[in-house]
Amino acid sequence: MSGRTNDEKGDITLLGEKNTKYLTDYTPGVLETFPNKHPDRDYFVKFNCPEFTSLCPITGQPDFAAIYISYVPAEKMVESKSLKLYLFSFRNHGDFHEDCVNIIMNDLIKLMDPKYIEVWGKFLPRGGISIDPYCNYGKAGTKWEQVAWDRLTHHDLYPESINNR
Repeated sequence: MSGRTNDEKGDITLLGEKNTKYLTDYTPGVLETFPNKHPDRDYFVKFNCPEFTSLCPITGQPDFAAIYISYVPAEKMVESKSLKLYLFSFRNHGDFHEDCVNIIMNDLIKLMDPKYIEVWGKFLPRGGISIDPYCNYGKAGTKWEQVAWDRLTHHDLYPESINNR
């Protein structure tokens, strides 16, 4: 990222690093941000993370999911390589599916203070059942607070056809 000022780079240190370490224990400190160049415009950023893995806190068996993260940035944005490393850090983390998506959302709220964010986990079945927890947040006192409520109450009106799980 040479040629960019520190204001443009934010706190990015991992992008471009050739000796990346993949941490396998939950590590929210790996998350990095950079400044949103369009803070006055509302727009969505969506991450599709199809290879999420965590552990069942009771049995220790692996759980696999696609995690979808959508957010409307305010001043800061999450850097994608740091997000990848952060999600990878759940590899040996034992928590229920519902907890995982809420932890991810809470960590990203703390990191970026977005206008709006939602996290949806689509976990592969174990024992003949799949679990798809969804959570969201809209900044209190803004239009995004109502958007969060509306999306929460209508988020799965048109569920996809499931033919791969």
